[in-house]
Amino acid sequence: MDYKWHHIVTFEETNLVGNVYYANHIRWQGACREMFLKDHAPDILEQLYQNLVMVTTRVSCEYFNELFAFDEVILTMRAGEVTSSRVVMLFDYIRADELIARGEQQIACMSQNQPTPIPKSLRDALTPYLSP
Repeated sequence: MDYKWHHIVTFEETNLVGNVYYANHIRWQGACREMFLKDHAPDILEQLYQNLVMVTTRVSCEYFNELFAFDEVILTMRAGEVTSSRVVMLFDYIRADELIARGEQQIACMSQNQPTPIPKSLRDALTPYLSP
């Protein structure tokens, strides 16, 4: 199963040539991840205001085609590897039925500068989204 986040590209996300500036793809991964937390593990948000920290330790994006202002893009997110304190999230960027890009990011759950187990509610929320 994939979590889906819909986005419409704006002019501010494009460069002088008119295509989406590459760094926005990474920004969208973060937005998709945050909306997943809001939708499926909202209690994590409260923990983030207290002592839980989610540190991005690795991020990548492979680009296959360009996006332009007002293109509608759907980011799909699924969980890759899940360890005791880290999660790898896999992203596909889709316009219509075309795969535009593919990304990945790894986060580590931390508390007081020490790795901490992934909260149960987040682990439970990710389970249906695990890659086969």
